[in-house]
Amino acid sequence: MNIPPLSNYSFNFPDPRNASNEGLLAYGFDLHPNRVLAAYRQGIFPWFNENDPVLWWSPNPRLILELEQFKVSKSLKKEIEKNIFEIKFDTNFKQVMMECSKIYRKDQKGSWINSKMIETYCELFDMGHAHSFEAYFDGILVGGGYGVCLGNIFCGESMFAKKSNASKVALYFLVQHLKKQGFSLIDCQIPTPHLKSLGAKEISRDKFLQLVQISLENPKDF
Repeated sequence: MNIPPLSNYSFNFPDPRNASNEGLLAYGFDLHPNRVLAAYRQGIFPWFNENDPVLWWSPNPRLILELEQFKVSKSLKKEIEKNIFEIKFDTNFKQVMMECSKIYRKDQKGSWINSKMIETYCELFDMGHAHSFEAYFDGILVGGGYGVCLGNIFCGESMFAKKSNASKVALYFLVQHLKKQGFSLIDCQIPTPHLKSLGAKEISRDKFLQLVQISLENPKDF
């Protein structure tokens, strides 16, 4: 399959239904914040290594977590009840991204959260589109993650934990916050056993693209 380059004259993307079996749709041009936003609005996201061209993806199947389906295990409930973490939102966005970039991931060389990604998503944060959720222990950032709001969908990008259960507890409070704000689901992008254990499920790309269009008609404030 031939993967087309993006035009540097517009923020248009190919139809995401034409992506490869792995989900690769196009490559280039840059990570201009408005280009990235245009991608999310079509069910597409950037994912590439530091020295690669920008790669744009729309995988099939897609992993989503419907907020009402989030599973709180007995062990997670105990951790929440301990109340040892202070949870905050949007207070340390860049540092959250930096911490996520340091996480070791099996079968990956380095991190896709490279300097270009950090710069762009910090711009999206300043524009009010990207957000972070954070867990602190004794005043130190020990877990959390970040993502992009798309209508009533929170597009989760990455999480990290420097203390056991910190990211799970932070995710629990993110889910509660999103429910209060009227969001419907978290886009988890790529299926993983960990996220499935928390209640995430796979749906077809076509179904996800339908949900994206519905979400754009029902925007919510983070």
